[in-house]
Amino acid sequence: MNSSFAMLYKTTGFFFVTPGMILMWFIGLTLIYLAIAKDYEPLLLLPIGFGILLANLPLAGLMEPHEGLLWKFYHYGITWEVIPPLIFLGLGALTDFGPMLSNPRLIFLGAGAQVGVYITFFAANAIGYFTIPEAATIGIIGGADGPTTIFLASKLAPHLLGSCAVAAYSYMALVPIIQPPIMRLLTTEAERKIRMKKVKKISAKEKLWFPLIVTFLIILLIPAAAPLIAMFMLGNLFRESGVVERLNKAAQNELMNIVTIFLGLPIGATMNAETFLKREVIFIFALGLIAFMISTASGILLAKTINLFSETKINPLLGAAGVSAVPMAARVVHKEGLKADKKNYLLMYAMGPNIAGVIGTVIAAGVFLTILS
Repeated sequence: MNSSFAMLYKTTGFFFVTPGMILMWFIGLTLIYLAIAKDYEPLLLLPIGFGILLANLPLAGLMEPHEGLLWKFYHYGITWEVIPPLIFLGLGALTDFGPMLSNPRLIFLGAGAQVGVYITFFAANAIGYFTIPEAATIGIIGGADGPTTIFLASKLAPHLLGSCAVAAYSYMALVPIIQPPIMRLLTTEAERKIRMKKVKKISAKEKLWFPLIVTFLIILLIPAAAPLIAMFMLGNLFRESGVVERLNKAAQNELMNIVTIFLGLPIGATMNAETFLKREVIFIFALGLIAFMISTASGILLAKTINLFSETKINPLLGAAGVSAVPMAARVVHKEGLKADKKNYLLMYAMGPNIAGVIGTVIAAGVFLTILS
């Protein structure tokens, strides 16, 4: 009888469950609930939440080095820097640069919204709790760009990857909750009613040249950003060339869906109770939120500053779309514009700084890698 109990004890996970694991189950189930019931970033929060559950089931060994299934996903997909660039390939195939090219001034709003990344970097380093590479990884959360956060964390602070990734995707999902109060606080009703003037239509040839030119410029200036920029622009070249529709559709759909699965599960699986339930994680989520809020505010304030020196006014709400949460931030800007004026359609214009913000966050990550690697 004793030997049977000993065998059961050794082979059954029930006897090894800890309070920390139970707490992580609750966190994982919360993410799954938000994905299913609230439709918050379901494509990523659902697999991430399930990955958290799997990582906190004792004796399962799914993250066991060299042997666990999810460890292999993590090692060969993320540590080897395969999955984030593939995500950018799909994003490039889905992206229309026309709104940004038709009104080049909006590019500055995407750049201005990166202020939160750098301020949070210095703040995280100043509090003395994080190293400089860790501070850079936390700061990039302010760009609200999950793949870029994962890419940078895997290089500079792999031990923070899970918490930084979940923070980035959580704030992306909460864009409709976090941004509107800041937008209303920093703008007047008259400013929110500003209607953007129609801009010229971008030709197919201009759209075709853009990914080629950007590839040369950014990779020559910041070689460390090459993996993400190269795949982003290749995906867009698939889209604009018009001659590889099969590749374009595959990048947008099948490939994007597959790599999303292999991204979410191992990211969630890095969040076991031993590594996640620490004081530093609370700091990461708090600093990430501050970064995101500052990025939103800086984009709006930059738009207001441009208006001081320009006869053609920009609706300051567009500055909030400068964060990289595509297309959630653009949609929130559009909705806030409609609340002020039911005929003020800002979505097309908001996509300009929104896409510029993606490029700006990648450049910020490249700068950090260049300086800190």
